[in-house]
Amino acid sequence: MKKLLTYTFCSMLLLLQYACKKTLNALPENAKVDANTILDQKTAEVALRGAYYLLYNIPGRGTNITCWDNHQWLPAYYAGYLAGASDGPEEENRYAEGSMISSVWNESYATINAANGIINRLNILSDASFANNRKEGILGEAKFLRAYSHFKILSYYGEWFKYDSKYGILIREELSNLANIAKARSNVKDSYDFILADLDYAIDNAPSQGPNHYATKWAAMALKMRVLMSRAQAGDYDEVISIANQIIQNSPYSLENDPKDIFRNKGLGSNEVILGIKPQPNQENNSYNLSILYSQYTAQITVTHHATKRLYDLFRPTDPRKSWVTGDLVPGNNTNGGHLFSKYIIANGKPTVVSETAYAFRLSEVYLLKAEAITRSKGNMDEAKLILKQMMQHAGVTDRNYVDQISSYDGLELEVFYELSRNLVGEDGQEWMALLRFPLATIKTLKPTISTMSQYILPIPAHEFLTNPTIGEQNPGYNKN
Repeated sequence: MKKLLTYTFCSMLLLLQYACKKTLNALPENAKVDANTILDQKTAEVALRGAYYLLYNIPGRGTNITCWDNHQWLPAYYAGYLAGASDGPEEENRYAEGSMISSVWNESYATINAANGIINRLNILSDASFANNRKEGILGEAKFLRAYSHFKILSYYGEWFKYDSKYGILIREELSNLANIAKARSNVKDSYDFILADLDYAIDNAPSQGPNHYATKWAAMALKMRVLMSRAQAGDYDEVISIANQIIQNSPYSLENDPKDIFRNKGLGSNEVILGIKPQPNQENNSYNLSILYSQYTAQITVTHHATKRLYDLFRPTDPRKSWVTGDLVPGNNTNGGHLFSKYIIANGKPTVVSETAYAFRLSEVYLLKAEAITRSKGNMDEAKLILKQMMQHAGVTDRNYVDQISSYDGLELEVFYELSRNLVGEDGQEWMALLRFPLATIKTLKPTISTMSQYILPIPAHEFLTNPTIGEQNPGYNKN
C-alpha cells in the first residue's frame, strides 16, 4: 500500500511514545496520568482528562490534535469500503505486509495504562476526598476507557469469534512497570468476562449526563451491545435488544432528521452523538488535521483516502447519501473506479471544527445493532424491517418498499449489514466488525480477499514478544517476527 506520510509519521510516533510502558510522561502538564499525583478529587479529574487525551490519541502526530483516523480509515480499508491510490496490504487483508500492525495495539494499551493508574489509585483513596459520589463516577469512566480499549485489542488481535479459543488478549489491570510487564495472554472467555465486568461497573456508576465527549452510562451500554454482538453466546442477542430498548426509551439521545447535519453542521452539538471525539483548539488550522485527508487536498498530502466502487455501489441511486458520503470520481489516473469520500468534508472544503470531529458511538448504531440482534436470534422480522426503514427514512431514502419484500433471515441480515455500512462507514470500525459476524462462506463473497479466519485479526506486534516474552503464542497464521 502507498506510504501515506501522515500515517507513517503517526505510527512512528506511537511506537516511540509507547514502547516503554512504564511511563506516560509525554502528556501535557495539565493532563498527567502519574498515579502518584492522584491525591484527591481534583487531581483525579486531571488524571482522567489525561486518559481521555490518550483515547483521543492526541499524542499520535505530536502536534496536539486528535489522531482518531485509525478508527476511521483502517477498518474501512479492511472491509473494502475505503482505499488509497492503489490496492495494497490493508485493502487486501495482508496485514503482516502492511505498516499499521502496531497502531491499534499501541493506542489501546496506552489508554489502558492510564485508566489503570486511576483505578488502582482511587481504590486506595478515602471516600472523604470526593464529593457527590464522584469517586464512583471517575472509576466508572476509567473502567469504560479500559473496557473500550481492551475490547478494541480483542477485536483486532484476539480470536473473539471463538469463545473457547486460547487466543484471547493480554489483560492489563495494573499500571505497568518493570516488575509486572511480564504476563501471559488470557483465553477468549476470560477476556470477555473481564471486559463485561468493567462495563457493568461503568453502567452502574458512570455519570448519566455530561458532555458527549466524555463517557456516560449510556456509552457503556452501547459498548456492551457491541461486546455481546461479538460474543454471541446464549442470551446475548436478547440482552442486546433489551439494552437497545433502554437507550432508545430512556436516554437523552434522539435520531437526527438528516444524518448529514451531524457531519456538516452540528458535530458534537447533535443530540444523536452518544460519545464523540472533540477536536483540540484550532485543530482545523493544523497542517496535519483530519479533514484534509478526506478532501482533495494536495499541498502536503499527495494521496487521500477515497471511497471504493464497492461503497459507491452500496448506495442505491435514490439514496441521497450517494452524493454526500461518496462524491465524484477521483480525478486523474483512476483505474479502480474510486470516488471521493466526502462524509466529513466536501472536496477542497475548508476544514472546520465540525469536520475535525470524530464519532465513537451514535444512536443510529443502537438501532442497527438491535435490528441485527433481532434477525440473528430469528425474532420478529417485521420489527427489524421497521428499524431498517426508519433509518433509511431519516437518511432521506424514499424508495424503501424493497425491504418489505425480504422473505428470509439471511436476506434480512445482509440488508441490515448494508445499512449499517452505509450509515456508520468511516467512524469506529463497525462496518468491519459487522462483516466478520457473517459465516466465512458469506464473507468470501462480500470481501473476496478474505479466504481464512486468520484474516479476521492482525498479528501481535513483534515488539511485544521482545518486551514481554511470556505473552504466549503468536496468533494463528502468523510468525513472531
